[in-house]
Amino acid sequence: MRLEDFVESFERDEAAERRRLAREKSYEITDYLEDVEREFEQVVQGDALFGSTAPEIFVGRTNYPDVSTGLLSPVAGDAAPSDYATSADWYRQGYDIDDVLQRRTGLLNSTRSTSVNVHDVWDGFVGTQREVAIADHPVDVEVGLDGNPDLDLSLDDISTPTGPRATAERADLAENPHVPRAVEKTLADDDWRAEGAMTYLYRRGFDVYDVNTILSAGALGQQRERRLVPTRWSITAVDDTVSQYLRGTIRNAPSVDEVQVWYNEYMANKYWVVLAPGKWEFELVEMKAPGSIWNPEPEGSYYTAAASEGYEGRTGYVEETAGAYYASRLAVLEHLQDVDRQAKALVLREATDAYWAPVGVWQVREGVRHAFEGEYGTAETFGQAVTELAPRMPISMERLRRKSDMVSGIQAQLTDF
Repeated sequence: MRLEDFVESFERDEAAERRRLAREKSYEITDYLEDVEREFEQVVQGDALFGSTAPEIFVGRTNYPDVSTGLLSPVAGDAAPSDYATSADWYRQGYDIDDVLQRRTGLLNSTRSTSVNVHDVWDGFVGTQREVAIADHPVDVEVGLDGNPDLDLSLDDISTPTGPRATAERADLAENPHVPRAVEKTLADDDWRAEGAMTYLYRRGFDVYDVNTILSAGALGQQRERRLVPTRWSITAVDDTVSQYLRGTIRNAPSVDEVQVWYNEYMANKYWVVLAPGKWEFELVEMKAPGSIWNPEPEGSYYTAAASEGYEGRTGYVEETAGAYYASRLAVLEHLQDVDRQAKALVLREATDAYWAPVGVWQVREGVRHAFEGEYGTAETFGQAVTELAPRMPISMERLRRKSDMVSGIQAQLTDF
């Protein structure tokens, strides 16, 4: 499909779009917390034991290496615990921002303070947490709480939101968790480095969400090196490690033979992915609307950020685009491995002003992953693709050229002739 025909299919009725955005932003996160507080009052009675099924864990990063580590458990008695765990299924089920917040604010984070240097600890609160992390299904636990929950909601741009917190005196398993054989194998090998174990699990069919949880619980790596990894860090670490593996699998693959433009829109974020012939290169350019969660001044201009890498990849951490870089790069590399090709890849992300609450970098990963479904547009050259997309970008071509290494290189390539 020609690119001009491809992009026309995404035109919007602007007036209708603005009305939709107004409806989406007509309530605040605190509306959810009022219902959550009532549910907690019914279930949590002072220091009484709290029976629940824990689908997930959380490890904080404040005061590292002494951190807050917790079990996340839904309060609603009729809740399906697996629906509360961050996963690729959320995209397939069509979750939007409020769906995510409803689930995450309904999770009690029962926490204890501990050192990250847990090595081979499998008893006490940390041991229970690790058992929950390595199990292949949500695990029944009994948690003794010390006091009432703190109803503050924790939000950032990488981790999925976490709900109210309460200090846990203890946590005990109420059942014997089933641990997948592949995970048992990584645990049994005390000399297996974390990077190799992560790649092994991914190759065995574990998605990055599962690997992230296991790494965060300190259950991967050489035995003497095993430690709790803050959730925010483990998400990026797994995306990066798996991406390095995937990049290696396409290092000698043939290039795509045409310029392809893919598109997806998810959770008020728009994703354009341009794949062009050539050796592996990657760049993410983010454009965040005024009034969106990370650019809250409504009368300001779009905030832009970018990061890139060449054929050999990166050696340093990406500061400007942070976890979104690693999540989007992973999604592109998964597609290229699927088709056994390499390419010069540019991802353009627009966070519109309807992105009113952060839900975690998982939505970037899934937004780009699912961009590669259905049809794509084609262009004669990379420059033509960018030129035709430019009118649909929220910033000028000149500003995009100043921010993007790949786009700025278009002019240089033309002058070479």
